Order: sequence, then C-alpha cells, then structure tokens
Amino acid sequence: MRRFEDILDEAAARHGGREAVLADIAEPKSAEEIATVPDDRWLAEVARGIFRAGLSWDVVETKWDGIEAAFDGFDTGKVAGMSEDRFDRLLADSRVIRSGAKIAAIRDNAVFIREVSEAHGSFGARVAEWPGEEFADLLQWMRKEGARLGGNTGAMVMRTMGKDGYMLSRDVVARLVEEGVIEGPPKSKHALTMVQAAFNMWQGESGLSLTAISKVLARSMG
Repeated sequence: MRRFEDILDEAAARHGGREAVLADIAEPKSAEEIATVPDDRWLAEVARGIFRAGLSWDVVETKWDGIEAAFDGFDTGKVAGMSEDRFDRLLADSRVIRSGAKIAAIRDNAVFIREVSEAHGSFGARVAEWPGEEFADLLQWMRKEGARLGGNTGAMVMRTMGKDGYMLSRDVVARLVEEGVIEGPPKSKHALTMVQAAFNMWQGESGLSLTAISKVLARSMG
C-alpha cells in the first residue's frame, strides 16, 4: 500500500493538479452540527436513498415534494405508526414511488430512528458520537439495524447529512484493490476492517477528512 501522497499525485495528474482535485470537496459537518439535525430529516434522507436504489435519481427528485407531503414531512411518529389502511393509501398514491417493499422499509426505518432517538436524545446525537476511525462499524450498524440500508445507501445518507466518511464506489474499490488493501468488493468483516485501517492510515498521513480521502481515491482511477 502506497503513501497517500502518491495516490494524490496520481489523481492530480488526471485532473489538472492537486488544487483541482481537492477544490470541490465539501467540508464535513462538526459533531455538534450533526447532533442537531432533526430526526425527520434523517428519515427523509433515508427514504430518498431507498427510493433512489435501482431508479433514476432524477425521477426521485422530480417527485420529491409530493413524497414529502405524502409521508407527512417524514414525522417519525406518524410514519412508524402507519396503519395498514395508510400503507395501502400510500401504495396507491401517485405522488410516491409505489413500491410496497420500499414503503415498508421507510416505515421500519422510522421505528429504528425513533428507538435510537429515545436511547440517545436524537438519532443525530448517536451518529455524531460515532468516531471516524470506526466508520465501517457505523455502516454495518445501519445495514443491520435499519432496513434496505446496505450497499452504498447508508454511506450516501451519511455523506449527504455531513458525517465524515467514505463511499465504497466502484472507483474507490478499484483503488483499494490496486493498493493491495482488498482483493475485490469488500463484503466480509475482515475486508471492511482492512478498508477502515487503510483509511485511518491515510488520514493520519494527510490530515484530510475521510470524505476527501475517498474522493481522491476515486479521482485517482477515473
């Protein structure tokens, strides 16, 4: 595994220099900022990720205002307590993407978010306290305790909400394979542990956020 500086140089050669590579990378939010994000916004972003899976993102964004209204602004109590009649009405509602499995997953995630919120004060507070050097465990927790939050869905939720972390996109995985960190898409706990260790090492070398490191890895490949 090479130094992060070498990978950054490779990305810079592809994209017109280091400044160009790093210029548009958003700064992650502070723990204090993440802790104050209301539970309904977490559920909204989870729902957005679930609806996007396997669909054109543009379709989801075009329908988003209607989706928000149909789900009562993603009030976690209302969504978690959804009756069978309410579920059936949503399934027939042209404002939403009418997938029973996805609607059920959003309801189940409302329950998940409420349970975490009751235990920690808010869902955001629980996410905020999760250390970056254990980001892989955060994603595993989302996948295990939530509904349909595996793959890159949970990671995308975290990135959009401002939590510092990485995305295991095709290009990032390709770079990790090139560096000898993993042999292929990381599906086992051991592979995910190795990915986390690599990101932790590169962060220690560079002082950059996990978000920035992830972007650089991707840009070093494409």
